[in-house]
Amino acid sequence: AYKNNSHFIHFDHENNELLPILREFNPKLIISSLRGNMNSQLEVHFYIKEYIQKNDCRIIFISSANVFDSFRHYPSYEYDKTLSKSHYGHFKIKIENQLLNLKTGKYTILRLPMVFGLNSPRTTNIDEALKENIPIEVFPNTIINVNSDIRLSQQVHYIINHQKTGIFHLGSTDLISHYDFIRILIKKRYRELGIFKQVFTSNTTRYLAVLPKENKLPHYIQPSYEDVLSDLTV
Repeated sequence: AYKNNSHFIHFDHENNELLPILREFNPKLIISSLRGNMNSQLEVHFYIKEYIQKNDCRIIFISSANVFDSFRHYPSYEYDKTLSKSHYGHFKIKIENQLLNLKTGKYTILRLPMVFGLNSPRTTNIDEALKENIPIEVFPNTIINVNSDIRLSQQVHYIINHQKTGIFHLGSTDLISHYDFIRILIKKRYRELGIFKQVFTSNTTRYLAVLPKENKLPHYIQPSYEDVLSDLTV
């Protein structure tokens, strides 16, 4: 599928070496948004870091709000200490720490909250649950911010064009409970009420939200959760 395509190179990070590809194409910017085996990803990012140190190149790494999932009582900002109790969050912290050893200007870390798209897996899973009358799991005590694939692409486009570096938190400017967001989404998108399974992980409110303080983007590309809902109900 990739043989005659001049824009894509097939790369399987579990079975292929990345360095030959980097040496052949000599990229000035690497955007890393890999999925799959975590140990393999850690190894790949080690080689990316080594390449960037020796070449005129920088990286944009897609990270997650889960790097803060041990902190329950408040939203997190760009330069707060990371601490995670989840395997996924701990994994993201390991890669972030690799990249933070690079020189200033060589890395951009984008921490994302829950991201939804018109036809993304999160949204289509809700589609299927509604069709089958399956209860949708929601977390009333979890306060989040959100983003959409449309808004995120605008933000990444701005960051690339303006060569922004450092750590960025790319979520909605306001917060909402996970339950309320899913409930409103279903009402707006499907004109239905939905069936919910409410999950309480603790007796207190838990925050899993990333907000900007130091590195704010222009207001016109900072969405509210209402903007995100609008993107999902077109």
